[in-house]
Amino acid sequence: MSEKHVMSRKTNRRKFLGRVGGVSGAAVAANIIGWPSLSLLGIATAEAAEIGPVTAEQRADQAYNVRVAAALDQRQQPLPSHPTNGDEELYANKIANYSKALPHSSLGEVNLPSYNALISALTTGNPTDFELIPKGGTAKQANPQAAFTFELEGADSHHLSIPAPPTYNSEAQGGEMAEDYWQALTRDIPFSQYGLNPLTTQAVTDLARFSNYAEVTIGTLFRGSSPGDDIGPYISQFLWKDIPYGSTALTMFTQRYKVPLLNNDHMTAYSEWFNVQNGIPPSTAITFDPVPHYIRNNRDLGEWVHTDFTYQGFLNAALILLSYGGAAVDSGNPNRTSQTQGSFITFGGPHILDWVGRVTNASLKASWYQKWLVHRRVRPEAFAGNVHNHKVGAASYPIHQKLLNSQALSLLFLKNGNYLLPMAYPEGSPTHPSYPAGHAAIAGACATVLKAFFNESFVIPEPVAATDDGLLLLPYSGAPLTVGGELNKLASNISLGRDAAGVHWRSDGIEGLKLGEAVAISIMRDFRRTYNENFNGFSLTKFDGTTITI
Repeated sequence: MSEKHVMSRKTNRRKFLGRVGGVSGAAVAANIIGWPSLSLLGIATAEAAEIGPVTAEQRADQAYNVRVAAALDQRQQPLPSHPTNGDEELYANKIANYSKALPHSSLGEVNLPSYNALISALTTGNPTDFELIPKGGTAKQANPQAAFTFELEGADSHHLSIPAPPTYNSEAQGGEMAEDYWQALTRDIPFSQYGLNPLTTQAVTDLARFSNYAEVTIGTLFRGSSPGDDIGPYISQFLWKDIPYGSTALTMFTQRYKVPLLNNDHMTAYSEWFNVQNGIPPSTAITFDPVPHYIRNNRDLGEWVHTDFTYQGFLNAALILLSYGGAAVDSGNPNRTSQTQGSFITFGGPHILDWVGRVTNASLKASWYQKWLVHRRVRPEAFAGNVHNHKVGAASYPIHQKLLNSQALSLLFLKNGNYLLPMAYPEGSPTHPSYPAGHAAIAGACATVLKAFFNESFVIPEPVAATDDGLLLLPYSGAPLTVGGELNKLASNISLGRDAAGVHWRSDGIEGLKLGEAVAISIMRDFRRTYNENFNGFSLTKFDGTTITI
């Protein structure tokens, strides 16, 4: 071999070793491609040089201790109670519980052996038992085994508690069902016209008869109750304003969406309602407007939360907020006042965007535990079938009298010839129990993260409002709209938009938001130990208006 060739091989080896990380990379290379051992090559096998306040061994111990401390902190939390409303034990025919896609009688009451097979699988947790659950059609149950999965960041899904939902025969459930009926009747009314349309004023009068809606006004109709929910337009700025989306061909993504045509309701015939409860595919489909619209009514909003991906609304909100620069950043950000450092991997865009996604699945796990293993609450569409059968005399159910006397029922009977709940989606609700709402849990978790990172009192610049036809955005000139208020409103829009579609109860959303909030707080508490910056903790306003520092 020539001297020139030998030198070339040595040079190529040195280049390769540099690419794979110095001496340790050389050891890997020697093992992989059969080169002589490092000792034969005369290369010392010392550790690579590094700088920093601790040795590699100390760092490994610190990483271990951080993980153990987080686990111990979660383990030492008091064991929660998980109260139920007692309906499952009270009603032998299981009318108060979720049973969609199982076989049902002609009244829509679940086949009891099938229901018991579902309960048996949920009790044993044995994957093979879930394959024995009978089906009434072709629809599958939506991932019930997710209720058993573990979460390694923040609280375990089984360690977070929510109150029991209203009982089947209560005035509270009657009021929530009346609200769902009224939301269905008013789906096509622009939000800006609520004070002028006779249907919405009728809704306020009717709902005010229920003690849980006694304080409803035209200004709070179908709105959430968190700080900022009742200020300004019904729709959050984060569902209207253009979204800066990286280096796409369009510098901004315009939030005009595909929406259904007006009066496009489903499951308005008893036969269709019955088939869907059994899991038989619907025979109708949504008819869409060929022109995209800004969200301007509950039909548009209901469709947005029909096809959104899990954290879409809050990813968009994060991108909008990041475009506002340092003034929108929370004052507790340790790098905000630094003269030499900016935020990036910690307390900056990558951190924020990661957490918006990170808390999403954790909140769903917590929601799925409550849905499947604790409450199994009936969906509004199934309850409405009970209302119909009771009103026409086909069965007798303990439904609250105020609901049976609701003007909404009279209007629906005049319109459709029955007392079913008109649905925005042909397939109705998803095939998992109602309480708490998954969309709401995600919204609660993501909104909490964004309130922690951004300045809640920062006023949204150049606010807008959609025209009644949904084709334009016009400047909004009312009361100032803050980041905190508009994030709360976004969470409520996403939660209550599912109610407007007919698939959830209001309390599903209220408690879902709080559950998601608790999930996010628990994750932030775990991560509090991981930062090197001088950091005093995350501070934010909760959905109930109280403040917290983590």
